[in-house]
Amino acid sequence: MQKTIILSLGGSLICPDEYNFDFLKKFKKLAESYIKKNYKFIIICGGGKLARNFQEIASKSSRLNNEELDWLGIYATRINAHIVKSMFGECAEESVVSDPTKKLNFKKNVLIASGWKPGWSTDYDAVLLAKNFGVKEVINMSNVDFVYDKDPRKHKDAKKIEKMGWGNFRKLIGSKWTAGLNAPFDPIAAKEAQKSKIKVSIVGKDLNNLKNLLEGKKFKGTVIE
Repeated sequence: MQKTIILSLGGSLICPDEYNFDFLKKFKKLAESYIKKNYKFIIICGGGKLARNFQEIASKSSRLNNEELDWLGIYATRINAHIVKSMFGECAEESVVSDPTKKLNFKKNVLIASGWKPGWSTDYDAVLLAKNFGVKEVINMSNVDFVYDKDPRKHKDAKKIEKMGWGNFRKLIGSKWTAGLNAPFDPIAAKEAQKSKIKVSIVGKDLNNLKNLLEGKKFKGTVIE
């Protein structure tokens, strides 16, 4: 029986400053090694730095509202998704998914998705795709390795959290989405994941760490459920 992996791939890993093809090639190689073991991958691509660049440039020319800023971020995710899809070649479905609620014909081994609508990040799209395919876990890869009890960039004494419930996580990050929000997992996605009883594993950017998770071994990161 094939196992389907839902993986939210942060734009911070796809394009931190420029496209990180070294990371992407290694990521592709790892995914292909599991495809040989009868795995399928649904990969949702974030916007990252590209999205923030678009938003910053546009904001210089006019005052944009949250929805307009979100659309710029969504277009960035679509560019990133097409680049990732092209790397997988014939292994991936031809079209990039932009509506995670649609009935999807997933015959190949890799399905690539991008942002959908304003009001949330691609984390939410990942949760909706998990619901669509009956998968109970979303793996979140980004430059965030753990959930911390406070922002580690501002507080040297911030503590890593290895396991937590959705209620505590939602208290920690709040409930409001703003375009470009930088959070371990977006608040709209968190609300839907809690409601749908979907577990999220935050694994950072280490591909060996991802491998440990896929193998069912101990990994470094935060599990929210």
